[in-house]
Amino acid sequence: MPKERPDETPQEEKGYTPASPVKRTLAWIGLAYALLFLALTTYYFYTGSMLGNLGPLLAVPGLIGLGALSLVSWRTTGRPKKGAAWLLALLCWAAALVSLPMGLVGLLSNFGVVFTV
Repeated sequence: MPKERPDETPQEEKGYTPASPVKRTLAWIGLAYALLFLALTTYYFYTGSMLGNLGPLLAVPGLIGLGALSLVSWRTTGRPKKGAAWLLALLCWAAALVSLPMGLVGLLSNFGVVFTV
């Protein structure tokens, strides 16, 4: 009878370990950007011209995601502290609210719609 070596003992299989909430939040942010870039690429292939003036609009998913990420991180790990997490989230969401109209105006400027003040 052959003896079993210690390094050949059957290992116990580890079950499915889901991703952490922080990783899932980052994945949703990445999915939002992937869909945005897919739409931009599709527009380019369909019309032959690129859309410009989209900087503020492209910042919106990242700002919303960063605010959500700070709250998710606080809820799961306790860092940053509660006040700092909420402050960061509110600042990011306020910046997203400010940059969203600028981004929409920039997007519409590609189609000849111009807003003046």
